[in-house]
Amino acid sequence: MNRVYTSLRGIHIFAINMGKKVRVKFHGKEKSRFQAVLRERVNAHFLTQQISQHANFAMVLKSAILLCAYIVPFILILAWAPSLSVSLLLWTLMGIGVAGIGMSVMHDANHGAYSKYPAVNFIMGHTLNIIGGSVLNWKLQHNILHHTYTNIAFLDDDIEDRLVLRFSPHSRLKKFHAYQWLYATVFYGFLTFYWALFKDFVQYFSFIKTGVNAFSPKENRINLFKIIGIKIVYFTYIFVIPVFVLGFSFLPLVLGFLLMHFVAGMILTIVFQLAHTVEGTSHPLPDENGVIENDWAIHQMNTTMNFAMHNKLITWYVGGLNYQVEHHLFPGICHVHYPAIAPIVEQTAKEFDIPYLVNPTLGDALSAHYRVMYRYGREESPTSLALKATA
Repeated sequence: MNRVYTSLRGIHIFAINMGKKVRVKFHGKEKSRFQAVLRERVNAHFLTQQISQHANFAMVLKSAILLCAYIVPFILILAWAPSLSVSLLLWTLMGIGVAGIGMSVMHDANHGAYSKYPAVNFIMGHTLNIIGGSVLNWKLQHNILHHTYTNIAFLDDDIEDRLVLRFSPHSRLKKFHAYQWLYATVFYGFLTFYWALFKDFVQYFSFIKTGVNAFSPKENRINLFKIIGIKIVYFTYIFVIPVFVLGFSFLPLVLGFLLMHFVAGMILTIVFQLAHTVEGTSHPLPDENGVIENDWAIHQMNTTMNFAMHNKLITWYVGGLNYQVEHHLFPGICHVHYPAIAPIVEQTAKEFDIPYLVNPTLGDALSAHYRVMYRYGREESPTSLALKATA
């Protein structure tokens, strides 16, 4: 598996962009020293402090709390059989736990940031399986497409249009997008529900077709069986055992399941959107030769924004995803260290005259997101006009 991620890193991926294949690479007019200097300073920080770049006790404790926030309420539902109102409160807590696991546990592990031991990263990364997702597809979408091609339309899967939502100024504009700033939050709530039921299968075939998934046919048959197995196990413990073994009514379980995923979907989607789909971040496109005229690290600085950096509760719960600048530059560093290295990143960026983008509060970030959703619902770009003309 690692050979695929390595081979696709940087410039080694083909993608469909406006109907033709382009080979995308980053190439600043003058090669920047920013990344080298920054990496040297951040490495020096860990050497000076004599601490690991991976998880510490606080991270392990947080992981246990968030996993318990998902597992314990479900055990209580099955063992106690509470009233519907209490049961729905417990399902809500499970939704908060699902989002927390996604942001704070499996995310670091699947970046290899949780531990220096691959086995630990493997185990903690596969906590994604217990909430209904596939590690394989997540790594392809997130580690490769999103982290390499951040905010580049038709390459970064995180800003691909979703049904009635437009996240890029370059995709095709449709009339109903004018109202997306009003209905977006409701659709955000269906993210993890769609993920648990359909997304992994859609991505599996899509990534093979586009070449993002470069495994052999034999390997992919095994991968497909794994995805099917994950779904069977997930829905067995969520529905089959409670209904057919423990005698629970099906409808209350469905209501709870939908509520859990709606809560988790809203939290996860909003948090991830606040880093990239906000006012102030850029959405560059490659030229006709597939070149982004910028250094990769500076590209990350231009397309990524932090928020609420001084809010300790938010920082704890969202797994440092409010420090997205640091995460995109150093995905292999555990997020518990981001607050400490953020001043180093900011100071180095200042020295190189590179923007360090921040929304000071959660409110500022939310406002910046919904303002840009309003604008993307109305504004055309030359690319979106070209797509409309060829439709």
